[in-house]
Amino acid sequence: MSFEQISDSKPYWIFFRDKDTSSFNPYDFFDQKAIQRRIKNHILIKSYDDIPVNTSYIEEISTSCDSVIYPSRWFNAIYVYAKSSQIEQIKQLPFVKNVQEAYVIQDNPLCEASTKEASWDSSLFTDAIKIMDGEIFHERGFRGQGVRIAVFDAGFPGVDTLSVFEHLRKNHRIVATYDFRKKREHVFSYNQHGTMVLQCIAGVGKEFTLYGLATDAEFLLARTEITPEVKAEEIYWIAALEWADQHGADIVNSSLGYTYHRYFPSQMDGKTTLISKAARKAMSKGILIINAAGNDGDNDWFIVGAPADADSIISVGGVDPSTLLPTDFSSRGPTADGRLKPDVCGSGWVSVYNKHGRLTTVAGTSFATPLVTGFAACLLSSDTAMTTLELYNRIRESGHLYPYFDYANGYGIVNARKALNLPQKFEPFYSVLITKENILIQFREDTLSNPSYFYAHLEDKNGILRWYEIKKVDAGTSLSYPMDQCKLGSIFRCVFNHQYFEHHF
Repeated sequence: MSFEQISDSKPYWIFFRDKDTSSFNPYDFFDQKAIQRRIKNHILIKSYDDIPVNTSYIEEISTSCDSVIYPSRWFNAIYVYAKSSQIEQIKQLPFVKNVQEAYVIQDNPLCEASTKEASWDSSLFTDAIKIMDGEIFHERGFRGQGVRIAVFDAGFPGVDTLSVFEHLRKNHRIVATYDFRKKREHVFSYNQHGTMVLQCIAGVGKEFTLYGLATDAEFLLARTEITPEVKAEEIYWIAALEWADQHGADIVNSSLGYTYHRYFPSQMDGKTTLISKAARKAMSKGILIINAAGNDGDNDWFIVGAPADADSIISVGGVDPSTLLPTDFSSRGPTADGRLKPDVCGSGWVSVYNKHGRLTTVAGTSFATPLVTGFAACLLSSDTAMTTLELYNRIRESGHLYPYFDYANGYGIVNARKALNLPQKFEPFYSVLITKENILIQFREDTLSNPSYFYAHLEDKNGILRWYEIKKVDAGTSLSYPMDQCKLGSIFRCVFNHQYFEHHF
């Protein structure tokens, strides 16, 4: 019976006390790439949370509830739909540790980092790569080779037929697929969102035009998102993450976010929601998750959602490729506990082929995210010995504003030149004078590059930004910031055209 058909049941997580550890063999259970990933990242090949849920527990619970949706080995739990009377009986079973109702707020839809309609602009597919200096990777032969990427989305129609993916099919780079809603391998139908996302990671157009950078990577395609949306989507995502771990994923691309109607802003601390806990768990297994920050910057929710709030994943905001400024729709930070999010940015506007093979323009952090995923895969292929934590740090440090940051840009747009530690040439365009009353910024009289934006913030002694701003400046411009907020322990930072300044008070 499908759980959506049971009107008087509710979703629950049932957590167990122990596992059957006697017969688990990680070398039989995991793909060889999963073993290699653990070795490279100095992770135990056999750990308790890798062992599957005890099948006898699942069988007994299934007789006591309306439906079992998914068993999670990482959390030693199963997700079920059951009536309250059934749950009371289940709580009495000796192997049950505890039971949690799945959601704080019920019967409301997912707020996903989704597509925004836009008129077609043929330059956007080149601009999206150009603003990252992404072509530098390909010039040096780094195309994501040896890297396995899992893509979680709502469907992949046309991936099995469109010419933009011919190189993936021809070279057998789609390693595995799974539809977690239908429980089958076919994913080449349903919502075309995943098709467009995959192009932003690895698509190749006519005359070898790049839509994404990781053209030589391998892929795992998982359908986790459903239209219309249902409560189990979050569970499908966790199931797909454990599946991706088992099948050797190095990177997971996730263009979704769970926000209002499921959670409150105060819960966006990276530690409360189970999906964010799963994202952090993935990092402990050597998997880097790259997730959309969300499209809520221009509505009441405003901040990043789960799992973009997790502290060990790369959360991606969107910028306008023509100005390099954050789009209005890109969700902002910080997290509920005051941490920096998003981490970095990519182009929030792209041109891609739809499932019918026609070019179209779409917008959203859903598409900035796969651009960064392709970037990450190329960076990893440049140094295959790099650990996941090293990759995470190098992506953040590649931001064009780094070490400056703010809650709209993170560390800025990822940049291949910075990521590969290639020389960068720039001239000092401004001077800083700090007096008792003001911080004075004076720009040279020379003609400045276009666009010319100056970024500044003040961080308090607790690491929280008291303010940040982006100003368009002209040659000869002067800026002044009052000293009244510059308390002991605070830090003023600014950056312009790669020239960075920092002062500690």
